[in-house]
Amino acid sequence: MMSLPFYQRHHEHYDRAYRHKALSSTVSQYQKETKSKSAVYAQGSAAYTRGSAAHRHSSAAGFSLDSSAAYSHGSTAYDHSAMQSKRSAAYSLDSQSLSTSSAAYSHGSESINKLAAAYRLGSEAYNFGLKNSNLMIEDQSYKMSPKAKRAKQSLISEDKENEAIDYSVPIFTGREVNISGITDTEEERIKESAAYVAKRNLFATGEGVSVSKVAKTTSEEEHHEKKSRKVAIRESAERVAMKKTLEDTQAFHKKLNQDKLLHPPEFIIEPRSHTIWEKENVRFNCSVAGWPAPRVTWYKNNVPIDVQAHPGKYIIQSRYGLHSLEITECEFDDTAQYHASAMNVKGEVSVYASLVVKRYKGEIDASLLHSRNLSLSPFAVTPHGYASRFEISFVDKFDVAFGREGETMSLGCTVVINPDIKRFKPDIEWYRNGVLITPSKWVQMQWSGERASLTLTHANKEDEGLYTLRVAMGEYYEEYSGYVFVRDADAEIPGAPGAPLDVQCLDANKDYVIVSWKQPAVDGGNPILGYFIDRCEVGTSHWTQCNENPVKFARFPVTGLIEGRSYIFRVRAVNKAGVSLPSRVSEPVAALDPADRARLRSHPSAPWTGQIIVTEEEPAEGVVPGPPTDLQVIEATKNYVVLSWKPPGQRGHEGIMYFVEKCVAGTEDWQRVNTEIPVKSPRFAVFDLSEGKSYCFRVRCCNSAGIGEPSEATEATVVDDKLDIPKAPGRILPTRNTDTSVVVTWTEPPDAKELVGYYIESSVEGSGRWEPCNNNPVKGTRFICHGLSNGEKYIFRVRAVNAAGLSEFSQESEPIEVKAAIGGGLLHAAPSPPYDIMVLESVRDSMVLGWKQPEAIGGAEITGYYVNYREVVDGVPGKWKEANIKAVTERAYRIQNLKENMVYQFQVAAANLAGVGTPSKPSKPFKCEEWTIAVPGPPHDVKCTEVRKDSLVLLWKEPVYSGRSPIVGYYVDMKETEAKEEHWRSVNEKPLQKKFLKIGGLTQGVSYVFRVRATNQAGVGKPSDVTDAVVAETRPGTKEVVVDVDDNGVISLNFECDQMSPDSKFIWSKNYEPIEDDSRLNINTKGGKSKLSFKDLGEDDLGIYSCIVTDTDGVSSSYTIDEEEMKRLLALSHERQFPTVPLVSELAVEILEKGEVRFWLQAEKLSGNAKANFVFNDKEIFNGEKYKMKVDQKTGLVEMIMDKLEEKDEGTYTFQLQDGKATNQSSLVLIGDVFKKLRDEADFQRKEWHRKQGPHFVDKLGWEVTDECNVMLKCKVANIKKETHIVWYKDDREIMVDEEHDFKDGVCTLLISEFSKKDAGTYEVILKDDRGKDSSELKLKDTAFADLMNEVCRRIALSATDLKIQSTAEGIRLYSYVTYYVEDLRVGWLHNDTQIKFTDRMRTGVTGEQIWLQINEPTPQDKGRYIMELFDGNTTHKKTVDLSGQAFDEAFAEFQRLKQAAIAEKNRARVLGGLPDVVTIQEGKALNLSCTVWGDPTPEVSWLKNEKSFVSDANCILKFESGKNVSFSISAVSTQDSGKYSIVVKNKYGTETSDVTVIVMPVSGQTDTVQGHNQNNKTVSKKKKAMTASKQKEGEKKDFIKPHVEEIIATEETPDPNEMPPVEKEKDTKSNQQAAKKTDGKAGVAEKVPQPTEGLDRQGKKLPEEAALGKPH
Repeated sequence: MMSLPFYQRHHEHYDRAYRHKALSSTVSQYQKETKSKSAVYAQGSAAYTRGSAAHRHSSAAGFSLDSSAAYSHGSTAYDHSAMQSKRSAAYSLDSQSLSTSSAAYSHGSESINKLAAAYRLGSEAYNFGLKNSNLMIEDQSYKMSPKAKRAKQSLISEDKENEAIDYSVPIFTGREVNISGITDTEEERIKESAAYVAKRNLFATGEGVSVSKVAKTTSEEEHHEKKSRKVAIRESAERVAMKKTLEDTQAFHKKLNQDKLLHPPEFIIEPRSHTIWEKENVRFNCSVAGWPAPRVTWYKNNVPIDVQAHPGKYIIQSRYGLHSLEITECEFDDTAQYHASAMNVKGEVSVYASLVVKRYKGEIDASLLHSRNLSLSPFAVTPHGYASRFEISFVDKFDVAFGREGETMSLGCTVVINPDIKRFKPDIEWYRNGVLITPSKWVQMQWSGERASLTLTHANKEDEGLYTLRVAMGEYYEEYSGYVFVRDADAEIPGAPGAPLDVQCLDANKDYVIVSWKQPAVDGGNPILGYFIDRCEVGTSHWTQCNENPVKFARFPVTGLIEGRSYIFRVRAVNKAGVSLPSRVSEPVAALDPADRARLRSHPSAPWTGQIIVTEEEPAEGVVPGPPTDLQVIEATKNYVVLSWKPPGQRGHEGIMYFVEKCVAGTEDWQRVNTEIPVKSPRFAVFDLSEGKSYCFRVRCCNSAGIGEPSEATEATVVDDKLDIPKAPGRILPTRNTDTSVVVTWTEPPDAKELVGYYIESSVEGSGRWEPCNNNPVKGTRFICHGLSNGEKYIFRVRAVNAAGLSEFSQESEPIEVKAAIGGGLLHAAPSPPYDIMVLESVRDSMVLGWKQPEAIGGAEITGYYVNYREVVDGVPGKWKEANIKAVTERAYRIQNLKENMVYQFQVAAANLAGVGTPSKPSKPFKCEEWTIAVPGPPHDVKCTEVRKDSLVLLWKEPVYSGRSPIVGYYVDMKETEAKEEHWRSVNEKPLQKKFLKIGGLTQGVSYVFRVRATNQAGVGKPSDVTDAVVAETRPGTKEVVVDVDDNGVISLNFECDQMSPDSKFIWSKNYEPIEDDSRLNINTKGGKSKLSFKDLGEDDLGIYSCIVTDTDGVSSSYTIDEEEMKRLLALSHERQFPTVPLVSELAVEILEKGEVRFWLQAEKLSGNAKANFVFNDKEIFNGEKYKMKVDQKTGLVEMIMDKLEEKDEGTYTFQLQDGKATNQSSLVLIGDVFKKLRDEADFQRKEWHRKQGPHFVDKLGWEVTDECNVMLKCKVANIKKETHIVWYKDDREIMVDEEHDFKDGVCTLLISEFSKKDAGTYEVILKDDRGKDSSELKLKDTAFADLMNEVCRRIALSATDLKIQSTAEGIRLYSYVTYYVEDLRVGWLHNDTQIKFTDRMRTGVTGEQIWLQINEPTPQDKGRYIMELFDGNTTHKKTVDLSGQAFDEAFAEFQRLKQAAIAEKNRARVLGGLPDVVTIQEGKALNLSCTVWGDPTPEVSWLKNEKSFVSDANCILKFESGKNVSFSISAVSTQDSGKYSIVVKNKYGTETSDVTVIVMPVSGQTDTVQGHNQNNKTVSKKKKAMTASKQKEGEKKDFIKPHVEEIIATEETPDPNEMPPVEKEKDTKSNQQAAKKTDGKAGVAEKVPQPTEGLDRQGKKLPEEAALGKPH
């Protein structure tokens, strides 16, 4: 079932479905009887009170019915009478009409009051009986007798009305009564109002409640009881007939919408106070507005007035919002405070007025002075007379006063008291800042009987403040206040600061007192450096300075006082310009034990003389005192530490004194502080401490018997200011007040401690000159700055003050012009006419109208609208009639009692505070007829808000007429303003369930119009009226709703508007609906700023929050809080509420170079007040020898360094940070293996550091493979000097190095050439000198050796040259050179991508650095592509050559040629050996020479002597035997035989000659035979080789050596005397290898080529002949 719209709330028939005939007739009959029933109500309620004692349910039913009927009848009468009154009369009485037809409503209001009284007095009787009820009320009258309060104060304040004050309202029990004409909501209102009034009245009836008030005669009880029974029987009969219909009606009404037009009561006209003579009549009048119509109750001294209890005394009337209370024949007892309370479902409001009744001749009725029945009278007797309600007024009042230090100032005003009663004198009291002022030498007070005055004889800044004059008559009083400002006196020294103020003495003792003061507001233009404290003994004029150096802290302990004497103190401030004037002196303080001071105050023995003589008893037997107790540090600053303790229990009868001792925390080196003079007081200030250090303190007692044991030491105390200077206040907001004053508010600085107050300064905008607004710190966060120039613009700033000093100044406020807040020179005008009147719904006898708000509202908020209508008959309009007497606040209204099928015109006028505006033009004619269409009617009140350059929000209200089925959604249409009708386009494709839409995608600067259509199951209804044209633009100064989370974690939405008028208001809504439930929100508006705060942000608060500023040009904005945003805000709130110091890094540990252990963390930022606590295993540790602690506020680095870790250091380390309110901590657990590993690392690092003090290795021993494929062992060293030695070892055997390393580059190396398996082992290098030694070891075994060899092989493989082709006598050889070859390098060969299987014809091998593949006797099948694969253990490297085509042909031809040359070389004739080169022999001896020759065929042998043919003869015998043995013999040589002999061997392949030189020495004597093979006395020379036949044929060709020659025999010849004798070179592989490379195979020693084994054989040196066998291809 659809809900009932607001304009149908009081409409009887709004649809056919609810126009039931039985209901109509019953209700009609019921309404006819309401008038008679209302008369019965007053008696029925009293009957209910008495009948409840007997528990009669029928009377209870009758009571309920009567009360409800009376209310219903009153409401109906009000509505009908209001409809018939005139508009002009209604507006003249502030929109309230007067009509005599509202008598029934008046009865209804009175009935409600009676209902409350009956409920209050009868509810307990209903449950427990009348007797108990009377007792209870009687007890309450004594127990809760209210105390008289000052005028204009309600006994029940708004914030205490709902508090339970020792009384619980009884639960009303009775039968449920269903009454036609009263909705469930109204019944609930009646019950709620009755319960509220009953509870309030019961609390307030202490003075007037008595048993007599409820006492009634038996006859009256029976009479009312009978009448109520008749009413109950009649109503019961009607109820049975109406039961079913009313149940349906009730079910329907439960679903009705709450009336959105409701607003709380508001008094338009308030009652006026009166002063009259006795026996005169007086009348209080008031006018109240509100909806529903408020019910007004009158009170006397907070007690409801009972008209029936005082017949004829009080007359209460209520007519159309005009209410009156008339009191006839007033008596002196009627002097009281009266107030009217208006209440409806939206709230309650009260207004007050006083009545003073004067007596002729001022006589007092003496009989009343002796009256004991005080509880029955609202007055009581006081020592001054009657505790009456007096009217006290102030004339010729003092205003805000300004003075200067040292001047005399006077305040005063004339007091007028009515009535003026003889012998009744007022009490005159003066207060400063709420503290009672007593007369002194500084302050004098006078009272002349009419004028009260106060004189400041010598004004000081301490006298600045708010002065209040209180005039009390008994317990009633009135007050008047004014502020007094006292400026600083002119300084004696220009630029010196102002004098300190409020010097006080605290904690005075025998020889000790703490002096405190407040810092001045004026520093003279230079920062205050500190303060000097002076003391003066009372009775003298000699001032002594107590401190040598200025102290900054505004408290200072003064010691060295003489016990029994009194002192006064003063303070002076100092800056670099000079010293200020002294402050006002403190009150005198005596240097006494506090117990003695208290005893003297309670038993003064003599007038005060300024000096106290202290005597001590003779000491008894000496007892060494025990240790003091409860020793603690009560104050610590950078300059001193104050200790406090309690005397010991064991101290004997004589007095004791104290010695104070200190020591640095963490040590036991105790030092006595007061070495010369013991301390008498249990307080002591310790000076001369080192700032930043931690100290412990203890105290010993002493007397004549000796020095006692020390007390327990205090905890470690850091010498630093425990109280930080406060931070600057925030959010400075000035507000207009008067023509010469401004109200300045601010927020308290965060983490503020012990604030003394605030100083406020002002400056004319642009002047740059700041003046103090106050010279005495003010508490609170609000201050009125007086003495400003009207019309000037001022800016303000604030600073906070505590004992530590003054904070920085706050940010400057926005400029504000000084002028009165009220008035402002604006004139309000009536609003312009509304427009676009349209019909939202039409039935047979009523129509609902809608219209648009006026374009000009006249500078004030519109309070309502008035609707007129007229009939139009045949086009002729009739006379205008008023549709409503009471203004309607909504822009829609139902006009009832129209004629069906009649044509009407309408006009609407708007009203504001200035009046009713001009009515709109008459609307077009509308016919009043039943709408029967199936689709909905048009939505209404369509408006645009939050207009921006590309978007806006469209709002509308649902149609009044929904059609034949419920509305399921809405469609929004838009077009450009100038576009034609056919250009309307729909914004949304699917129906919207909500009644708002944010439309985006607009073009900036383009004007648009919009309309809305509703849809239901039958279809889409007619569109709404078109909105006004809206230009898509963001206006200058547009601001958005900003979300904020303050330091307390409160989440708020903030909106600011600088375009407000004086009448503008901030209106917040959720999802564009008014916020009705504000239990989860707080809305605070100040000036041009409004804040919506969430009490506990949760899922119920999700939605769109918008804010509109009324009376502006559409200023509005919104903010969406979805689930994600809520989570973000809650997280931020938690962070702000419990702020943490953000960390860049958590607590970490590292080992420093020397093996020290460093714990550290880093915060993002730290203020200068940030502190850190260091905790180990839940116990705080402090800076000392073991721990070095440091906090760097600039970088945020917090660190602690330990020299070394020990076993006892195992545990948990925690750093606790505190920076103002923010805290954080980080912990590191070092337990078990983690701690052991860290300690081992620290020990290792410590050893490393010691190691590095001498020569040491920076980089340990390692290896690398050079480009020459050699292995280089290297290490980097440091801290080397000239005397440092380096020794290399392999497998503990020293390696001899040819050269010493110079260490210039800091690198030591050992080169190992041709690294192979034999080089595997453990290498070690040692550095040493006189500073120490260091070693480094490298193991080249197993895996490490394999890794190294892989790298060596890789380098060798990379050094391989491209494959070349070489022809030999056996075939064709493919070869490649590497730097050198190792067996770990695996070689493989492929022919046409197929692995080669090695045979005798196809074999591979290595000769020196040459890797080759030998193809013997090549054939055409050997043509193709050959690949050599070198595998280094990880990677395969390939070399390729193509042996085909021309390459193969040329190689094969060369092979054939070399093969033939090899045969010739093999078979040619040659001398194999045996002949020497030179023979020297003595003459006469025998000479025998022999040799062997060879050749195939057998060669021919011939001899030559001196190049001439030589044949055998008798002297020389030549022989050639067996084809190979040749001999030469001379039996006896002579000198003629000397010469050169040559043997020539020859066959077809070649000829070879071998020479021998014979030298015969002549001698005497016998000669011996010399054999040719004897090598004695021989000179060896190189043998000449014979030319082969092939070489003779090819003289220009190179010599080719047969590759398989097994041995070459060298001959010796005589050396040339010009040649250097050749040096025989060592036949090492490497030198031959290098020589072979350099000569490209042309020189060298031939060796037998071994056969390949396992596919590849190592063959030693390269054959020199091989290079000459053929040309490489």
